[in-house]
Amino acid sequence: MEEAQRRALRRGRARLVAALRVAPLWEPLERRGLFTRPMVEEMQSAGSRGDQARQLVIDLETRGKRAFPLFLSILRDTGQGDLADMLMQECGHLPAPPQLGDLRPVELDLRGEKYNKSSAVDKRNRDLVYELKSDPCGRCLILNNVNFSRDSDLSTRDGSDVDCEKLEKRFKALSFDVLTRRDLPAQKMVSELQELARQDHSALDCCVVVILSHGCQTSHIQFPGGVYGTDGKAIPVEKIVNYFNGSHCPSLRGKPKLFFIQACGGEQRDRGFVVDGDSPGDEAPGGSLESDTTPFQTPAGNVDQPDAVASLPTPSDILVSYSTFPGFVSWRDASSGSWYVETLDSVLEQYARSEDLLNMLLRVANAVSAKGRYKQIPGCFNFLRKKFFFRCK
Repeated sequence: MEEAQRRALRRGRARLVAALRVAPLWEPLERRGLFTRPMVEEMQSAGSRGDQARQLVIDLETRGKRAFPLFLSILRDTGQGDLADMLMQECGHLPAPPQLGDLRPVELDLRGEKYNKSSAVDKRNRDLVYELKSDPCGRCLILNNVNFSRDSDLSTRDGSDVDCEKLEKRFKALSFDVLTRRDLPAQKMVSELQELARQDHSALDCCVVVILSHGCQTSHIQFPGGVYGTDGKAIPVEKIVNYFNGSHCPSLRGKPKLFFIQACGGEQRDRGFVVDGDSPGDEAPGGSLESDTTPFQTPAGNVDQPDAVASLPTPSDILVSYSTFPGFVSWRDASSGSWYVETLDSVLEQYARSEDLLNMLLRVANAVSAKGRYKQIPGCFNFLRKKFFFRCK
């Protein structure tokens, strides 16, 4: 398939997912040799009609030079000529690729905004950027635990509401449909996460989960750390992430799934090391400065058990951003919120229009690492396949 045809399919994917009637297509797709029967059955097992449509459009790109014109012909034969016309129009509007000798800067219209080669990506690696075209671009769930039961021996997380309010405003400004839940026990947290994963995301382009809570170390295979419900029961981050993988949430297959965790990774306090030149500020953690740490505990109860090894597929299109290095304390100020969220919000405000997510997370790590006498450095586990740019309003 020609590159112009592939790009036409990608540009038209949102409309195809929303409108394509797949049931009449399976027989002619097989009869005309585009797909074998096992291939058709695999696409039919993708989930809802929208999920099947999305998988069909993705798989079409792998079916050779005849795939695009044959698909258009089948669309017209099944009374879906308007979609065929849309794809032809998208194909005709695509710019010709630059010649090898053309070294002039080019501009890419990405998310409705223009970026030149030096500030973002050029059109030759457009395929390495996630497309965010839907409005809203995705759902954002924020779980904000502030008050914990007496039996949990966990302190009130003063300042967390400040974090929550900042992130609510920020992700709304980034074109997300934001839902916030406050002070949930572990099983209620699990229920909210599972409910989000069960929803149909076919017409959306991504998903965000934010968790603000106390944290701890847990046994894990892929993603370290755990977060506490208000009842003092821990949920492994690994379990949270796997609710949204391709096996459990088919409508998010191939789409970026972003997790932001403001919680301690353990109880170690990092005093840092001396560096040459100007030293970072000597702000001592005291007064209203608190941590979100609790000692390591073996998970108890079925809500806390990590998934079995055999049920963990290879993660893809997933990024988990942690407020601190596994095993270490994450600092929070009672009046201004956590170092991590305060910095993340500021960086998103300044750079979301021009930089991709990974570059912004480097800025967050650099800024947070310079704070305080006790040190903290955020990090992430990145399994994204492409660059991620937020879509700013």
